[in-house]
Amino acid sequence: MAWAQVRLWLACMAALVAGGCAGRVAAGPSVADGVLTWRPSGVGGDAPVVVLVSGDEEYRSEEALPQLAAILSERHGCVCHVLFALDPVTGVIDPEVRDNIPGLELLGRADLLIIATRFRALPDEQMSPIDAYIRSGRPVLGLRTATHAFASTGTYEGYAWNHAGDAWEGGFGRAILGETWIAHHGAHGSESTRGIVDPGGIDHPILRGVGDGDIWGPTDVYRVRLPLPEDCRVLVRGEILAGMTAEAPAVADARNDPMMPIAWTRRMPLADGGERRVFTCTMGAASDLTSAGTRRLLVNATLWLLDRAHEIPPVGADVRLVGRYEPSAFGFGGYRRGVRPEDIADRMTP
Repeated sequence: MAWAQVRLWLACMAALVAGGCAGRVAAGPSVADGVLTWRPSGVGGDAPVVVLVSGDEEYRSEEALPQLAAILSERHGCVCHVLFALDPVTGVIDPEVRDNIPGLELLGRADLLIIATRFRALPDEQMSPIDAYIRSGRPVLGLRTATHAFASTGTYEGYAWNHAGDAWEGGFGRAILGETWIAHHGAHGSESTRGIVDPGGIDHPILRGVGDGDIWGPTDVYRVRLPLPEDCRVLVRGEILAGMTAEAPAVADARNDPMMPIAWTRRMPLADGGERRVFTCTMGAASDLTSAGTRRLLVNATLWLLDRAHEIPPVGADVRLVGRYEPSAFGFGGYRRGVRPEDIADRMTP
């Protein structure tokens, strides 16, 4: 091989490692400016872009969303950016920092927002790209505490979970996802949740490969106000279980009559004649994702939101875990200290 060819080969290999040879970037996880990005292999520049925003003190969204991103990238060809609540001084992940989630400007070119925050009070410069995304009418997937995602004041006070204004009563949760925070319906920490398919949603593509009992999680059922807004379609209801295992019996009291919705869609008309697609699931703790049925519900929903429902087979989407996934139990103060986004990328590299 001539030296000129050797130099060309070496330059191309270096470009691949650095992130670009002939317009290609390295597949798998990488971190820049506190954002964990997972790029699929063998997919061109038209891959859908999903931004996943973590930031809650209790349910370990900082662990759940990287795994969901890895599945969406490795199994379904999405470019995924995972954002974290970061300590602005040390750069470590700290879900108790409620006013700093770097990377939200990536929403400018996103095809889907997946959000699992809780009571965030972000500065205007970080709320602005969220607001621009919502105003654009693009799809949203909200998990667990996203019903009370924000505790905003000032310019973006309408996003606050307890906003009392006429236009956005109940804030982002009620106005976009369909409900804000109401209460725990099951006993927190002692009564887990089994998913039961609602008869009205049985033919929906999000439920392909998902049947009664396939969805289970140790988190309890959230209470919602019934009925939900009229443009919501309930897909799954939550059966309260008398214990913290999937085999536990249902509680023997009236709280399961009726069962609360735990997963629903919205198709919201927009001023330009289009529609916004929304999927809300009040499960979604990191420990909930140990259930393949729960993961399948969320991945199927992602594909539906991206207008890729035709790709969901009758048995449901591929939701095999990527890398090591050993989620922490939910609970306040239970997050792993000293972890950086780079540590998550290293741990999850297939």
